[in-house]
Amino acid sequence: MQYQTSTSRPQLSLFDGVIAQSLAPFGSLAPRSKPEQEKKDHLSELSLSGSSQHCHLLLTPILRELGDATDSRWLTLIAPPAFLSQSFLRKCGLNRERIILLQPRNAEGALELACKALASGCSHTVISWLGQIDDATRSKLRNAASLGGAQSLNIRLGC
Repeated sequence: MQYQTSTSRPQLSLFDGVIAQSLAPFGSLAPRSKPEQEKKDHLSELSLSGSSQHCHLLLTPILRELGDATDSRWLTLIAPPAFLSQSFLRKCGLNRERIILLQPRNAEGALELACKALASGCSHTVISWLGQIDDATRSKLRNAASLGGAQSLNIRLGC
């Protein structure tokens, strides 16, 4: 099969056209503000389901990555499930010197504790196990995380 090319119109390179019009290719662009969705969101949610062994396997690299972060602040775990103990952290080879485990007295205390840990600025990431959260709870976590310059991660386990 043969292809015909048209030689009646010469093809300009990408920059020849810009130079011919004497336009600065990038200098004339005004910086645009980020839309509301693109702004940094300090809250993430993760839902895990399946066997408890699979949930453990998925959580371990996440915790390891966050525990080894270059940020010198703490990785704080609020209301972690029972399997996530100091011995589990040790067994998985996680840096326990950079991780704090906090158990609240009740379910309402978990949200309050998470917000205090986020707002204090002492933690780079606060992971909570609050279950399904509503918009008001999301807003509280986002505001506290923004105030402390931290990240909030809520994990829902369906194991």
